[in-house]
Amino acid sequence: MIDAFLEALLAERGAAGRTREAYRADLEDFARWCAPLSLADVSPNKVRAYFADQGRCGISARTQARRLSCFRQFARFMLQMGVRADELTAGQVSPRYHSGLPHPLSEEEVKRLLEKGTSGHADLRRDLLSRVALEMLYTTGLRISELLSLPASCIRQRGGMLTVRGKGGRERLVPFSSTAREAAEALVAYDAILDSPWLFPGRDPRKPLTRQGFDKILYACALKAGLDPQRVSPHVLRHSFATHLLNRGADLRALQVLLGHADITTTQIYTQVMTERLKEAVRQHHPMGENAKAKRGEKRS
Repeated sequence: MIDAFLEALLAERGAAGRTREAYRADLEDFARWCAPLSLADVSPNKVRAYFADQGRCGISARTQARRLSCFRQFARFMLQMGVRADELTAGQVSPRYHSGLPHPLSEEEVKRLLEKGTSGHADLRRDLLSRVALEMLYTTGLRISELLSLPASCIRQRGGMLTVRGKGGRERLVPFSSTAREAAEALVAYDAILDSPWLFPGRDPRKPLTRQGFDKILYACALKAGLDPQRVSPHVLRHSFATHLLNRGADLRALQVLLGHADITTTQIYTQVMTERLKEAVRQHHPMGENAKAKRGEKRS
């Protein structure tokens, strides 16, 4: 049943390999915990007992919530296939957890990363590749998987838009800045001898650059720009893209389309970032804010 469920995820939703691997691990862990009963025979009480045991073992609420999401999809699949007559996860409450807020770079830090982090590398190609990667991550908000899977032919798209294939195989159009296009054209011209179909070829030109290989490049860029490499990642640049757009008045719905979020609630995490910044501004600068009160206390003493 697990194999059939994962095949359905691939066929119907185009679920990524990593997603399917994570779901398989979660479901097989639950199946082992339920043994010798099969998943078709366990009761909803068994699900509740499993999550209670997870909590006692110190499994984080975030991980438990992810596993429950997987189980719910699998339970619906078993219901649809007629394997069960009831919903296995009925009544199971999703664990509450604090959603971590993104920590974007400032506009000044991004500027420094683009100006100083993309030159002075060991060879010209590394300079070109660094410039293209950083320009595109920050100006398009692409996920790293979307960036590394771009074909070299993407530079031939006209109209200032780039076609991106995102999660679940969904395609979207994102603006392709002239500076990013020029940098990409220079990289493709330099790599012409490799005859690779990818914008970012790997060591084997027939395959794209790996995530691990990209991380090494980004690490070197951060050091050259005088930034802490631990603060610079593809995900941070995606967060920076979104946060800077909102700070300058972008619409949340437009941001949802640009980021490729299927649900607006995923995009709304950025409004939390803005809320926290507004609170901090009041604390620091309002006459009755905490900072002002502390200063008055110092004067009295």
